[in-house]
Amino acid sequence: MIVQVFDVILVLMLVWLGWRAVTDADLRRATIQFIVLGLVLALTWLRLGAPDVALAEAAVGSGLTGALLWMALRRQQDDDGKPESASREEQR
Repeated sequence: MIVQVFDVILVLMLVWLGWRAVTDADLRRATIQFIVLGLVLALTWLRLGAPDVALAEAAVGSGLTGALLWMALRRQQDDDGKPESASREEQR
């Protein structure tokens, strides 16, 4: 009984986090929700008996992709604070 409740909670968390990560207007919060979604999905793969897929999801889905999204977000925020002409001169 407890296992079934935990599985239902996992499914509800996956749907909720996926929806929030896609529809959230705040990009920082959406990125964090995407990373948490990957971790919950890795836990779900463990519950389904696929530890190899769970490790890949945790490493690539949450870790690598989350880090790339976070770096892109930080770079975008850094560029927003500078005048457009200054950022173009730095690119040369």
